[in-house]
Amino acid sequence: MQYLKTPLDEDALREILGMVDASPGDLVRKDKHFKDLGLNAADYTTVDAVVKLLAEHPRLMQRPIAVRGARAVIGRPSENVEELL
Repeated sequence: MQYLKTPLDEDALREILGMVDASPGDLVRKDKHFKDLGLNAADYTTVDAVVKLLAEHPRLMQRPIAVRGARAVIGRPSENVEELL
């Protein structure tokens, strides 16, 4: 899926957040773009805040996300994907 051409909607983001065994904020990339937007990581620790941010700025989503059945993992490091499989 090309997440920038077809961003996930809020429902899909909530579904993924419910499948990932990580805190909601872990799904947000705190990279240069995040900093350039003037964002503060402390503001993105809840599901609602992360969903709103990623719906507006899909580029900030950690990737890749691997999904298998009812479970998902952030694909970095790659060992996460190996454990999922």
